[in-house]
Amino acid sequence: MTRTDTKQAGSVAELIKQRRTVRLFKSDAVSAELLTELLNVAVWAPNHGHREPWRFILFQGEGRAKLAQAMVQTYSAEDREKHGNKKMEYFMQVPAHLVIVMQEDPRQKVWDEDYAAVCSLIQNFQLAAWEQGLGVVWKTNNYGYDPKFRNAIGMQPGEKIVGVLHVGYPEVIPPARPRTSAEERLTIVEHT
Repeated sequence: MTRTDTKQAGSVAELIKQRRTVRLFKSDAVSAELLTELLNVAVWAPNHGHREPWRFILFQGEGRAKLAQAMVQTYSAEDREKHGNKKMEYFMQVPAHLVIVMQEDPRQKVWDEDYAAVCSLIQNFQLAAWEQGLGVVWKTNNYGYDPKFRNAIGMQPGEKIVGVLHVGYPEVIPPARPRTSAEERLTIVEHT
């Protein structure tokens, strides 16, 4: 394939620019088959040494309650009283929750490479989902570090939650927000 063969209408560049973070979803279910298909696209992320340092935990249907309860149990009694029911309701309204898990390596360089690979996988997933009409929000909340939450959702020792993805068909698609141009952040070194 030549470079000119890869440049087509509906390009990756346009898909990247059009994707939005979606927080409000329709109630329509998202099938496990579609999510698996999207994950099978996402796993083509670059990863050093072909380590593929990821695994996935999907909560949908009534399984969403398990995730929601695990999250709410990390709250203080006061916060559970104030926000618990609202958070439970929100988690049950989102059609699917996908926890993206990374096996942690004690060697810093390998850990950094693996984390970068898993983040690339998440971006691939978001783009593939957007192409199929699905919205995603990538969450990295404090509950992901709480041992009670981790145990409740089946995390293993030596694993890190890189993100909890809320996935569904968008109820509202937010407008694009401006980005700082690369030129404003680019340093070019041309001489020694």
